[in-house]
Amino acid sequence: MEQNLQILPGSLLQLYKEQFDAATEGHFKNLQESELSTGTFSFYTSVSAVFSSKIEGEEMDLDSFIKHKRLGVHYKPDYTQKIDDLYSAYEFAAENPLTADNVLLAHALLTRNILHPTKQGRFRNGPMFVITDDGKIEYVAAEPAMVPGEMEKFYQDLEILMNENLSFAEVFYYAAMLHLVFVKIHPFEDGNGRTGRLLEKWFLAEKLGSRAWFIQSEKNYYNNHKLYYHNLRALGLEYTELDYGKALPFLQMLLTT
Repeated sequence: MEQNLQILPGSLLQLYKEQFDAATEGHFKNLQESELSTGTFSFYTSVSAVFSSKIEGEEMDLDSFIKHKRLGVHYKPDYTQKIDDLYSAYEFAAENPLTADNVLLAHALLTRNILHPTKQGRFRNGPMFVITDDGKIEYVAAEPAMVPGEMEKFYQDLEILMNENLSFAEVFYYAAMLHLVFVKIHPFEDGNGRTGRLLEKWFLAEKLGSRAWFIQSEKNYYNNHKLYYHNLRALGLEYTELDYGKALPFLQMLLTT
């Protein structure tokens, strides 16, 4: 299969599988929906939306968001709307297949209060840099002219994986690799991190079933956000010079959830 993939590296797969914790599959099978969930409210979707948003600097805590979604507690719109949008994108993903068109629709949902409508669910047409708090360039994403072609290869690889009979460890490897490659391409003006983390969970759910939505990967990334960003940076400064041979620490973060 590796030779058929155009953009998702498979060079670390064997090492990843050798180091894969065999207990992970048993832990996964024991995952259950929270007792707090109802027919119209999902606790773990709240966890995903809140902590993925907190990685991006949103300040709302999980307790307040649960009160907002489950009990109808009202807060100022600026406090809840971006997380509400991401919650809706997770709901959309749980109800729809993982396809190129649906990724764009999910991005449009989660950026309703982030981007102008003309930029929601559409690839960027300008350069993109990731900047540190002290104003230094941390990462230079794919040039805008490259984005459509790189994403076409990305989606072709995704289609191959969706039709492939993968082992449990292989599903986790490629879920994390989809997340990583997506955020390195950085195809949108904003919402790339949120979309990448959603994509990872979405792929797990497509391959392993709805129990995957109970994995608290976003919470783990937030609780270890310095390591999360360190592992992202480890591949290099510029998109065209990325070294995916250094990706194993990032890929293994999904195993710690």
